[in-house]
Amino acid sequence: MSLSRLAIVAVCTACATAASAGDLASLARQYLVDLVRIDTTNPPGNETRVAEYLKKLCDTEGINAQMLGGDPARLNFVARLAGSGRLKPLLLMAHSDVVPADRAQWTVDPFSGQLKDGYLWGRGAEDDKSLLAAELAVLVDLKRRGVKLDRDIILLSEADEEAGSTGIQWMIANAWDKIDAEFGLNEGGLSLTTVSGRHVFEIQTTEKIPTRVVLTAHGVAGHGSLPREDNPVVHLARAITRIADADQPVRLNSTTRHYLRAISKLPDYLWLAQFLPRLENPKTAMAAANRIRRSDPELDTMLRATVSPTMLSAGTKINVIPNTAEAQIDVRRLPDETHDEILERLRGIIHDPTVEVTAAPGHEMPATAPSRTSTTLYHAMLQAFATSTPDAVVIPYMVRGATDGSFLREKGMDVYGVPIFTRDDGQSRAHANDERISVESLGAGANLLMEIVLLVAR
Repeated sequence: MSLSRLAIVAVCTACATAASAGDLASLARQYLVDLVRIDTTNPPGNETRVAEYLKKLCDTEGINAQMLGGDPARLNFVARLAGSGRLKPLLLMAHSDVVPADRAQWTVDPFSGQLKDGYLWGRGAEDDKSLLAAELAVLVDLKRRGVKLDRDIILLSEADEEAGSTGIQWMIANAWDKIDAEFGLNEGGLSLTTVSGRHVFEIQTTEKIPTRVVLTAHGVAGHGSLPREDNPVVHLARAITRIADADQPVRLNSTTRHYLRAISKLPDYLWLAQFLPRLENPKTAMAAANRIRRSDPELDTMLRATVSPTMLSAGTKINVIPNTAEAQIDVRRLPDETHDEILERLRGIIHDPTVEVTAAPGHEMPATAPSRTSTTLYHAMLQAFATSTPDAVVIPYMVRGATDGSFLREKGMDVYGVPIFTRDDGQSRAHANDERISVESLGAGANLLMEIVLLVAR
């Protein structure tokens, strides 16, 4: 589809969706309430509960749907709205599991789906059941209105994104034909308004790679009353301090270069422009990145790998020096850094032969090239965002977290984190206590998603 045709479709789209905008927002709100009330805390997940809900709803609407997976308690869900087949399908994806919620730390029941103060509250309200609800609402609305499409629309709700990505890996290995598409929309995008009032749509095109590392300090057990040089707890503590205090090397890629240049032109980030040339010079890059970190720690995470000690384990009794002490480290490496490069760097920083540095067990997400900014889908997002917010800045973005989209990029599919929900205060509540999403943002996001889908699928 050419850009000129996109422009023509945009006019038709505005007419076609105006009448259903309120209905679409209402659908998304009801679906999100229902989804939040289904407890899919991972572990253990029990994502089949969501799959069954989605299947029943799609059966009622006459939408072809299946539940698929290797674990009966943790099934994925796939629905397909048929188009003419002239164009290859569009994939809409979201995960159905959520992280645990400590009920004692919440002001509402985290699985109530409560509507209060203009927000919909509950675990998964932001990550990621809001996107699943909006995608489902779009699919149902298209079906009810009998919209003629040039490509199939596939909805994928995958299990186990928060812990092991076993759901998407099972789908790729066992049911690729069910989700094979030209490109896809996923979580990971960011929509916000800066302090100066400029709206920014950040389309996620690439992501950092979680690299879990285990530090194991070895020593000799003994009585706690006699301090020892070979106390593994002491060696582990020193190792943790060294890697936490060390500055990781700066490395830019095509996405982060584009991103930094774009935001440095915004009133809120004019201060950034002076540091960009210094980031390109190996002699000044570290100092420049450290200065950026003092002003904006979030920007610093785009410039280099991050290292966060998260879990400790040592000893069985307070008066016994243990044989070993262990720490787990959450490293988020850049897409063009290797697993082995990270391990060797940490070993060099720790510089202690009593501390073993190894990779944590489990499958790592793949490092891939960024999704292209030349696709029809990317240009459809540009047009939809420009129509909804004429003075907005739209830029590709590397998210510091990780999504299941990387597995699809590895298969050659362009997948984008779509920024349809605006954070009214600029703060993410994903994984936080009292997670919630603005009802207004949810409805507006569902309608924005519909605009994108119609631009690219008709």
